[in-house]
Amino acid sequence: MIDSDDFVRALQDIGIDFFTGVPDTILGGIIATLTEARLYVPAVREDEAVAMAAGAYLGGKIPAVLMQNSGLGNALNVLESLNLIYRIPCVLLVSWRGFEGKDAPEHLVMGHTMTQLLDTIKIPHRTLSAETVVDDLKWTATTFMEQRIPLALLLKKGIVKTVQP
Repeated sequence: MIDSDDFVRALQDIGIDFFTGVPDTILGGIIATLTEARLYVPAVREDEAVAMAAGAYLGGKIPAVLMQNSGLGNALNVLESLNLIYRIPCVLLVSWRGFEGKDAPEHLVMGHTMTQLLDTIKIPHRTLSAETVVDDLKWTATTFMEQRIPLALLLKKGIVKTVQP
């Protein structure tokens, strides 16, 4: 398991300097670390968070948006009609609720189809693991700089330490 403080530091080390999103228990440790450091701008909805990240990018920041995968559906219009068309990148840190059918019923459909959805809208993605985190972050930085489009890092429960057991 990756400590939240270490993960946030690693994100900052690859240049991410603007964080926004919508709370989720899987992302709770990351959000707590960012909030304590006064680096997190909370959003009401995922589409709002993606739009704020676009503004931050246009203002010279490297943004990350934290959301659970069900919120990906809320963010699709902004991702498609703003970020992808105008090549406004952001790093999506997406908690993978419903992974392998293990979660509350409302998370199972998106949990099963999320990677297919990302493939369909042509957002590159990787599933983060403790063993591959260094390579995943190198890929994130390279893809962000070269392609200038949104990309997603998928976080399953138990990969980054959260505030709940």
